[in-house]
Amino acid sequence: MAQYMLIMRGTDESNAAMMANIDEMMTATRVFIEDMAKAGVYVGAEGLDDPGKGVVVHFDGEAPVVTDGPYGETKELFGGFFLLDVASKQEAVEWAKRVPAAPGSKIEIRRVPGEDEVPEQSGEFVKEGASRESSGQS
Repeated sequence: MAQYMLIMRGTDESNAAMMANIDEMMTATRVFIEDMAKAGVYVGAEGLDDPGKGVVVHFDGEAPVVTDGPYGETKELFGGFFLLDVASKQEAVEWAKRVPAAPGSKIEIRRVPGEDEVPEQSGEFVKEGASRESSGQS
C-alpha cells in the first residue's frame, strides 16, 4: 500500500460555485469520506480557509518577505486535501474521480514517499531534532 494525496485545486469561479451549494457539497463530501473509510483507504482530509486570510512568505532575497495572501500569480488555489492509503496510483485516480467537486475544479494526485524512501541523513536529522525538542534543547 502507498499513500496518495488528492489535492483539491479551485479557481475563483469554481470556489464560488461550491460556496453557492455549500450544504450540498458538505453532505456529498461526508458521504465520500464515509465511503473511503468503509473501503479502508481513508487516512485523513482537511479543507483550508479562504486564501485571502493567509499570508505568503517569499524567499527571493536575503531575508524572507511576508505579504498578505493569496499568492498573486496563482490561477488555481490549493483548497484542501484527502489522504488515502491505496494499492496503486490508478486506485488513487479512481477515488479522485469520485471527489465531490464544482465544475472547473481539479484534483492533483501526488504520492507521499514512505519513510524508507527518505535519505538516511534526513531521518537522522529528524530524529535528532525530535530528541532535542523532547529534552527541551533548542
